[in-house]
Amino acid sequence: MKKFLEEFKAFALKGNVIDLAVGVIIGGAFQSIVKSLIDDLIMPFVGLATGGVNFSDQFAVLKLAEGVKAGTTYPSLAAAKEAGATVFAYGSFITNVINFVIMALIIFLLVKGINKLHDFSKKKEAVVEEAAPTTKVCPFCKSEIDITATRCAHCTSELKE
Repeated sequence: MKKFLEEFKAFALKGNVIDLAVGVIIGGAFQSIVKSLIDDLIMPFVGLATGGVNFSDQFAVLKLAEGVKAGTTYPSLAAAKEAGATVFAYGSFITNVINFVIMALIIFLLVKGINKLHDFSKKKEAVVEEAAPTTKVCPFCKSEIDITATRCAHCTSELKE
C-alpha cells in the first residue's frame, strides 16, 4: 500500500499532471464565457435570421404526461418537462453543437497563435546563433584566408593547424 501511495504521489506531482489540472480548471471557466457568448450574443442573431426561433426551446413531444388529453401542446420545453412529458429536445442539442464548434474554433485559434509565437521566438534564437567561421587570419601577415588553407595566399607562409 505504501508503494502504491508513493507511485500515486510521484504521478500526481509530475509537471504534466498539474498543467493538465490547471488546463481543465481554466477550460471550465472558459466554457462559461463561451456559453455566454453563444447564448447572449450569437443565438439571438441566429434566432433573428430564422424568424425568431429559439433553438434551445425547440422540442418534440414523444409521449404526453399521464392524465393529459391527446392533442395537448406545451408552450415551452420547461413546461413540457414540468408536466412530465417525454420530450426529444433537439434544440438543446443544436445549441450544444454550436457551443462545441465555437469552443473548438476559439481553442484552435488560441493554439495556432501560441504556436506562431513559439515559432517566432525559435526563429529569433536561430538568427542570434552565429554561423561557423569560414575564414581565419594568417599569423604571419595578418591577412584573411580560407579556414581550410594550409598555406597563406598572400605571404606563402606554411600554416600549422
